[in-house]
Amino acid sequence: MYVIGTAGHVDHGKSTLVEALTGIDPDRLKEEKQRAMTIDLGFAWLTLPSGEGVGVVDVPGHQDFIKNMLAGVGGIDAALFVVAADEGIMPQSREHLAILDLLRIRRGVIAVTKADLIDDEDWLELVQADIAETVAGTILENAPLISVSAMTGMGLKQLLQTLDDTLADVPTRLNRGRPRLPIDRVFSISGFGTIVTGTLLDGNLQVGQEIEILPQGLKSRIRGLQSHKQKVDESVPGSRAAVNLTGLSATEVKRGSVLTSPGWLDPSQLLDTHLEVLTDAPRPLKHNQEIELFTGATQMMGHARLLGTRQIKPGESGWVQLRLLERIPVMKGDRFIIRQPSPSLTIGGGVIVDPLPRRRHRRFQPELISRLEMLLAGTPEDVLLAELDRRGPLAIRTVLAETGLPTKTASNALTNLLDEAQVFSLTDTVENVANLPRSKTIIASPGGWATVLGQIKSRLNNYHQQYPLRLGLPKNELKSRLQFETRQFNDLLQYAQQHGDLVVAETVVRLPQHQVSFTPDQQRTVDQLLAKFHQAPYNTPLPKDVTAKIGDDLFVALLEGGQLIRLSKEVVLLQETYHGFVDWLRAYFDHADSINLAHVRDQFKTSRKYAMALLEYTDEQRLTKRMGDVRVRGSRL
Repeated sequence: MYVIGTAGHVDHGKSTLVEALTGIDPDRLKEEKQRAMTIDLGFAWLTLPSGEGVGVVDVPGHQDFIKNMLAGVGGIDAALFVVAADEGIMPQSREHLAILDLLRIRRGVIAVTKADLIDDEDWLELVQADIAETVAGTILENAPLISVSAMTGMGLKQLLQTLDDTLADVPTRLNRGRPRLPIDRVFSISGFGTIVTGTLLDGNLQVGQEIEILPQGLKSRIRGLQSHKQKVDESVPGSRAAVNLTGLSATEVKRGSVLTSPGWLDPSQLLDTHLEVLTDAPRPLKHNQEIELFTGATQMMGHARLLGTRQIKPGESGWVQLRLLERIPVMKGDRFIIRQPSPSLTIGGGVIVDPLPRRRHRRFQPELISRLEMLLAGTPEDVLLAELDRRGPLAIRTVLAETGLPTKTASNALTNLLDEAQVFSLTDTVENVANLPRSKTIIASPGGWATVLGQIKSRLNNYHQQYPLRLGLPKNELKSRLQFETRQFNDLLQYAQQHGDLVVAETVVRLPQHQVSFTPDQQRTVDQLLAKFHQAPYNTPLPKDVTAKIGDDLFVALLEGGQLIRLSKEVVLLQETYHGFVDWLRAYFDHADSINLAHVRDQFKTSRKYAMALLEYTDEQRLTKRMGDVRVRGSRL
């Protein structure tokens, strides 16, 4: 399944040619009919001589609607570059060609339209020569050129066959199993609800599938799918898809949003990119210059932060960190265009090298430029290592999917890195090469591991200094700060503990050298409190009174250190008192089948509140089991 997109100057016959080829008028808006000019994206489809179904995206040619044009060309496989025979190359012809070149649309056919209007063969040859000169050095340099007429049908069969031959050389789109559909149109139909359309770049979409709309984070489910107005159960990479969504209004979704499966694609406000400035750009790109970014169907304002240089002159390229006004969902390898907002014109474009840089970079750092160059042009092993160095421990399937490498290439490269011990597993198991793309095993590079471990140790050290009387940082708090998935986090802690870097308790994590110790004054306060607990072991002070007496920090230290145990919101006992109660229970059930609350209250000369707290806590620990008004022996007693 392929998609072709038109390109060319206004009124050069793009829409008329599409209608002649497909039988479908792509101009759908009333204003487009009135002005006889394409304003927004139009869509059609056709069947090539080989039987291959092809989607067609028709774009506006007028300079006022270049932004709409950019929303339509990002997902195409080949360009149908249209030049009218009676006018030849015009300003938007050149701008559209530059955009195709920057987006690396590497396949295309040139259609010289309105050829029936030209009687002078010398003029037609002159137009063709002008086109050849214009496309020289661009991705359309060797594109076939066909003279056609939508009015008479001249050359249309040849054009269809040429498109068929051109698309036969287009590689099949990679399917990494992560659906991504940039939304280029949103509308609603009575009785059906919200419909979004776009070109599916990766993964499959199925009826009934749960999806997410980014960057809004909206959740929905696919009610229905269509391709070329035919119902389908599944859409595949490279196809045009119309997706009927449940539970969302058309006002909640907008062009530029991305439809995907939940939980894997993180929108970003910073993008590390390699950018080319057009040769005919009016001036150099300067540091912190305001720009408009176009990628996929997304349009976003931002600023260009130049890295390693003070300006990028026309015709030159350089490293740029784009700082955007809002977060957008993109991936490594996505192409983009930047335009100057006012006056509106195309400045250049390039490729996203790192969609999730950790921070705003300092501008002149040779090591940063080296890393970006390696990401752009390194070996598969270099790319994998750079990803693991940057992000730390990751699941194998995650790192393979997010490097943008072909699955087999990435799997083989990772196997080489594992064999050479440049990458290691946090557990003992690593699947064979065939299973790597699905593997949840967590791996790390030495550099990435050192970075993450250093971050954890720094956080723990700060926590220990801030709360010296606490045993360690709660696991959930550390996990939340690191933003790790559960398996990733647990394997990381286990590996660090095995190698003596961390001490992991049931609920907290600490540095090995950290020990809770009291000052002499604190120790005297603690001793006085514990004396009261010993005096009345089953009628102890309330927690609120304890904290009022010794403070929260000392109270938590006694709980974490195991000297006190909290049975309920209002009952705290000495650990030794509680264990003595458990021993008594064990002996009691050796000669009795059940016990009630009153018996415990009377036996230990306490109140109903304390007796209830004891039995409810032993219920939770499965030492006892409640049966109506009595307790019986639990499974763990």
